[in-house]
Amino acid sequence: MKSSDSLQNELNLLEKLDRQPTSQFYWSLTLLATIGGFLFGYDTANIGSALNFLPYHLSPLAVGYLVAGASLGAAVGAILAGRVTDRMGRKSLLVFDAGLYAVGALLSAFAFNLAILLIARTLIGLAIGADSAIATAYIAEYAPKDKRGKLGILQQWMITVGILMAYVVAVIVLTLWPQLAGSIDWRLLLGLGAVPAIIGFLMRVRMPESPRWLIDHGQFNKLKKILQMLGIEVSDADILTLAQNNNKISSKSSPRTKNSGVTKALVIASVFMIFQQITGINIPMYYGPKILKSFFASGSQNLVTSSIHSVEATAILALVFVLAQYLAFRHIDQYGRKRLAALGYGGMALFMLIAGIGLMTLQGLGRGIVILVAFSGFITFFAWGVGGTGWLIQGEYFPTEVRGRMAATVATVDWLANFVLIEVFPLWQKGVGLAWVMISFAVLSLLAVWFVARFVPETKGLSVEEIAQVFNRT
Repeated sequence: MKSSDSLQNELNLLEKLDRQPTSQFYWSLTLLATIGGFLFGYDTANIGSALNFLPYHLSPLAVGYLVAGASLGAAVGAILAGRVTDRMGRKSLLVFDAGLYAVGALLSAFAFNLAILLIARTLIGLAIGADSAIATAYIAEYAPKDKRGKLGILQQWMITVGILMAYVVAVIVLTLWPQLAGSIDWRLLLGLGAVPAIIGFLMRVRMPESPRWLIDHGQFNKLKKILQMLGIEVSDADILTLAQNNNKISSKSSPRTKNSGVTKALVIASVFMIFQQITGINIPMYYGPKILKSFFASGSQNLVTSSIHSVEATAILALVFVLAQYLAFRHIDQYGRKRLAALGYGGMALFMLIAGIGLMTLQGLGRGIVILVAFSGFITFFAWGVGGTGWLIQGEYFPTEVRGRMAATVATVDWLANFVLIEVFPLWQKGVGLAWVMISFAVLSLLAVWFVARFVPETKGLSVEEIAQVFNRT
């Protein structure tokens, strides 16, 4: 075990981290850490925009796999990342993830058959899955406790910005070169994601390692410089005392990891992420252009024109997503995780019910308008109360020594739930109709409200060490 002097020095340093004002460096570092979120969002949307122009004959299951294949790869990437990041640190894997995404995006652009495209999307999935497992854990390990919500929720905000940018790029490309939609345009839509990935790769090389990870692994020779980057001044004597008193035992043998609290936190965070996915948020994001095209296209329009209109309509949804996420950013540390999540799921249930009833009772353009309004309301409540909250608790619920593995497990659950829903949606819609799918999402959202009210603890204003104790006590 660590000596009492070592633990006291460690707690003093952690208290300084938790009380440190958030300088511009904190926000810049967090934006850099969440580039993977931007790439995740961009990939979510660009495949939906390109789907109508792929030169392949696809069955409903093949469409589902093409759209959701990155999600399956992401589940694998997330679970592989957990043990690696706990052993090797957060920074190295974040750098690798950006590079791997760039490779996958470029391979997508130059794919000469469907098999290569599926392989490319799997590589992209591995990258965004591993990144999603690490980013919020990394942020939680340097963020002050009273600003951790705002910093951590930037992951979800970057996802929404990536979605919006993908649709903006799609409208520009398809409008400028409509005659090349089936040959060059779809390759540009998929390949341009390499640009932010390469920028992220180059900039992430200069990121500092997580201070909590360094303390937990006894790497005190690097600690002082990184603390100074975060605006925390410590003396050589402080670092030396901490190093001398630290027994450098492995995290595996630490008694802090051997408690039922970790299991409770893992179950609650995982179920929250399952509800986050199966309540339907990625249906308008992945399949939005395809769904809306059937409502807003007229018989005289060609495929490119109708696709542009449907992408424009979906871009409106993405813009709503970005703006609503800003509300969550403002409120997460004020109102807390539990209240926002319950209200978010409740609002989602209401608007999915409106969508289902509208699709059953209206005809013509009215159906398109009601689905656009319902999707907008649904996305607003998801962004405000559910999306960012899920990724935030994934990073903050666990002790440092197992945070990488546990956050990776939660991310894996999230991606598997995402994959299953996106894969089965085409068959589900074909079997029961879009209206009943929407009503099913409303019922699942109401179940999520009950789950949050019954099981999710409030963690606002607590340090990550205090959060671990919450689960030990409950």
